[in-house]
Amino acid sequence: MRVEVIRAWPHRFDTVTLDLPAGARVGDAVRASGFADDPEINGYAIHGVAAQAETELREGDRVELLRPLTLDPKEARRRRARKA
Repeated sequence: MRVEVIRAWPHRFDTVTLDLPAGARVGDAVRASGFADDPEINGYAIHGVAAQAETELREGDRVELLRPLTLDPKEARRRRARKA
């Protein structure tokens, strides 16, 4: 099955497309992508929905590697509102 693993930062991203056997899990995809050693990863999502390393993948899934928030979303909205 073909899946995509992506990790992103502001203004850039890395992506890897993998062919994995049926029954592969998120953890398998992360290890196969070469991104497993990234110390900033603190969670996973599949097409924007939170997932665990044990979550089974399906054909065409996009595994997103999540980083910790650097700013509280409410504070970010306040800052944008002040600028406007």
